[in-house]
Amino acid sequence: MNQHYFMNQAYQEALKAADEGEVPVGAVVVKDNVIIGKGYNRVEQLNDVTAHAEIIAIGAASDKLSSWRLNECSLYVTLEPCLMCLGAIVQSRIESVVYAASDPRAGAVDTFAYRGLVESSYRNFPKILSGLMAQECGGLLTSFFRELRKQKQN
Repeated sequence: MNQHYFMNQAYQEALKAADEGEVPVGAVVVKDNVIIGKGYNRVEQLNDVTAHAEIIAIGAASDKLSSWRLNECSLYVTLEPCLMCLGAIVQSRIESVVYAASDPRAGAVDTFAYRGLVESSYRNFPKILSGLMAQECGGLLTSFFRELRKQKQN
């Protein structure tokens, strides 16, 4: 299995979110080339501000491993994680994060200065790779918000 395969699986999760009218973000947690947790945004469905794709995928992976420690795991997510999700990623000890599209509004990994602060506060910080399938994942988000604005105008 390669990184593109796992990001595509995260993208499939994002499509589920879009089908439910949620912001289309999806995530998968991988250990030893096996997906052990999946998630997509469910904030509106669950009326839960913490129901981001990353949090749901981390929870599913923790259930699968019967441990909150996700050592030697990688997270693939279609959008740069926010500060809340970055906190969960660091706390869970995920080894690496691969994200597709940057988030100029709320991205906490590379877009804003949070990363340096988090890195200096914790002993562990995941390796980061960005831009994988950025066009596809970013395009899905752009289309979603364009349609949402169009509906609000009508």
